[in-house]
Formats: sequence, C-alpha cells, structure tokens
Amino acid sequence: MYYSKVEICGINTAELKTLSDDEKDALLHRAKDGDMRARNELIDGNLRLVLSVIQKFSGRGESADDLFQIGCVGLIKAIDNFDIGVGVKFSTYAVPMIIGEIRRYLRDNSMMRVSRGVRDLAYKALGAKEELSKKLSRDPTVEEIAQQLGEPAAEVSAALDAIVAPVSLYDPVYSDGGDSIYLLDQISDERSVDESWIDDIALSEAIKKLSERERAIVTMRFYRGKTQMEIADEIGISQAQVSRIEKSALDRIRKQL
Repeated sequence: MYYSKVEICGINTAELKTLSDDEKDALLHRAKDGDMRARNELIDGNLRLVLSVIQKFSGRGESADDLFQIGCVGLIKAIDNFDIGVGVKFSTYAVPMIIGEIRRYLRDNSMMRVSRGVRDLAYKALGAKEELSKKLSRDPTVEEIAQQLGEPAAEVSAALDAIVAPVSLYDPVYSDGGDSIYLLDQISDERSVDESWIDDIALSEAIKKLSERERAIVTMRFYRGKTQMEIADEIGISQAQVSRIEKSALDRIRKQL
C-alpha cells in the first residue's frame, strides 16, 4: 500500500523507512544486547507496520494520531519482548501485539464499557445458571435464572449479553460426517472486494509457513469454498486425510497468531 502526503503525529508517512529482513534481524540482536540506538532504529523502521495495522481500525471515529501512538506502544512492547530464537518473523509476532494494544485502548475508552454492577450481576447469573443446570438437567431459561436471583429478567439478560466472549473464526457452526463448516466460512466483507480480510499481515505470514499440501487444502477450503470430499476427489486422497491435514494446518495457524 502506498502512503503519500499524510501527516500522523507530525510524521510524513511517505518518508517512513523500510527495513529488510536481514537488517531487522541484525538490529534485533543488537537491541537484545542493550543497544538503544538499534532499538530506536527498529522502532523507526517498523512504523509502516503500525500504519498498516491502524488502517483496519478506520471508521470508528477515533483519531488516527491517537491510534498510531497506541500502535507504537504495542510495537515497542513487541521489540522488547520478541524472542529471536523462536524462528518466527518479527512482523508475525509484532502485528498481534500492536492490534492487542489498540483493542485495549478502544475497550478502555469505549462509551459502552461494562459497569461494575453489571459485571457482578452477570457473574452471579452465571453461578445461578450452573447451579440450575445441575438441578434441572438442562440449561435454564433467563427467567428461571432471574427468579433464582430475585432480579428482573431483562436486567439479567442484558448483563449476560454484556460479558459475552468473542467467538473464534475457527469455531464449527455445522458438522456433517466430519466435514465441518466454520464461522470463517460464513464471513464476507462487501465493503472490500479487492482486499479480503484474509490478507491480514499476521495471517498471511502464518499461511506462508504451511507445507505446500496444507496451503493447497486451506486455499481450496476457505478461498474456493470446496468441501473436504471435493478436495479429496481432486487431489486423490481420502476425506479423512483431508480433514486431518486441514486440522493440522489450522492448529499451526492458531499457534502463529
């Protein structure tokens, strides 16, 4: 992506440095030995990485300057904590760190923050739900949980919704004879036809580390929408083998991310 005539935090983004992999590796080794000049060069040389990440958070009404500064905090943490002996590209490690720092900032500064009272009610509701599940041998309704707690059902429902954890893109939403459909299969972004979300930097790096067969199966499965049976017929192996290879590939991607 080309950036021109954009000023963020007083920086002309068109003039940001770009480091080669060899330069990054040499600077990382020097920085680990306490060389502050090398550390600063690493920060300057990876600002484009921060810039590419904050593009994914555009349209939220947040200041680009603020997001860039927070992203730089994540970058510095990545530089200080990166283990040069793990055999992973620095960008693969840094991108999730930068994203995590920005998400924490957005969460902590959101007008939709969950109050202490709502969290307390939600945790009480979860405890009551577990207790009722054992007693009823089924999942209790919100009304039953509310009655157990002596609270209005609407407030209990709202509290439980407020602490719902995010789902994984790799959670299966349907399975038929081992050929699972994942949440990943159901996602589309009509706002970006040319640049799919799958082109995320960290994910792309993780996919590159797969074997040739794993990459082929992931491509057919998630880019072309083929079933495991169709892939098995196409490449001449059993559906069970496709399933095992796919699972192994996804496990490796998860570990990278």
